[in-house]
Amino acid sequence: MKQITPILISILLFLSSCSTPVEEVVEKKLRPVNYKVLEYVKVGTTRTFNGTVRSDRAIQLSFRTSGILNTLNLYNGQTVKKGDLLAEIDNSEAKLALEKSISNRQSAKSNMNTASSNLMRTRTLYEQGGASLREYENAKSEYAAAKANFESAERSVDIQNKQVKYGIIKAPADGTISSKSVENNENISAGQVIATLNAGNFMVIQLGLPENVINQVVDGMEVEINIASLGKTFKGLVNEISTSTDTGTSTYPVQIKIEDSSARIKAGMAAQVVFTFSDPTLERALVVPVPAVGMDSKGHFVFTIEPQADSTGTVRKRYFHIGKLTPWGFIVSDGLEEGQFVATAGLQSLLDGQRVRLK
Repeated sequence: MKQITPILISILLFLSSCSTPVEEVVEKKLRPVNYKVLEYVKVGTTRTFNGTVRSDRAIQLSFRTSGILNTLNLYNGQTVKKGDLLAEIDNSEAKLALEKSISNRQSAKSNMNTASSNLMRTRTLYEQGGASLREYENAKSEYAAAKANFESAERSVDIQNKQVKYGIIKAPADGTISSKSVENNENISAGQVIATLNAGNFMVIQLGLPENVINQVVDGMEVEINIASLGKTFKGLVNEISTSTDTGTSTYPVQIKIEDSSARIKAGMAAQVVFTFSDPTLERALVVPVPAVGMDSKGHFVFTIEPQADSTGTVRKRYFHIGKLTPWGFIVSDGLEEGQFVATAGLQSLLDGQRVRLK
């Protein structure tokens, strides 16, 4: 008996030292379950419309005169600063006309100065009796004509200077060249767009809405933006609503500002904008996610989870009365309450009363 007692004590001590790890192993084997807390949401109907991404300030660059393009300092994706020389056409004739007008202005100014001196001299002589009234009047007329010629020459210089500037395009603002449509040495017409400068601070989406929808859209309305090429969803706000239709599409132009924009979003990308319009018959409703709903011979059910403080819980199978389907899930008519935890995946492998780990 004395020999058995030490052996029993050793076994008990060994089991005692192993008890905690065994419990931990059991806990680790609990099935992890995704869940969602039921809550009331404002439900409504959704409509999706297609649009195109662009900068909020897209400037189309063009000349105000025609000629051969001999300078092209821009390319797609180029970052430019305000005042940078981007393009210039061969406007030699305008430059020659400017030089001629400057020369004419100098001559007119010289003639005006001479006429002014003659007027002052004649006035002095007239006051002293050394010149007749007619001579004095002639001197005044000559000065007035010379002054008018000078002012006309100055206006001519201003006009010719503008003609020269019409053949030069400088960046009107900081930005990025999003597209160019010409090459050097091409014959450019007045008003022909040669490039587009994105000079905005954010990206927007432009789209058209039909007349049966436009009155439900308000400034500042939140929307969801899907850009398929990026495989991502963004948030947006309505920031422009036209009050008249576009003659080409018979729709009302609307602009959406992309709130959580990204450098990956480029002008010209196709986007889908999802509008959610409130349903006056269903202002707020308790909604359960579609993946959380199962069905058997007794009806529709969910697995609720009774949470514990240690992030575990006990699964309970609950039947409920299902309502209409909305973009947020099924409306709960009866049988479930706000704040309940419901499993949202793996319903086939869950059992009533099963302990799980909340994921």
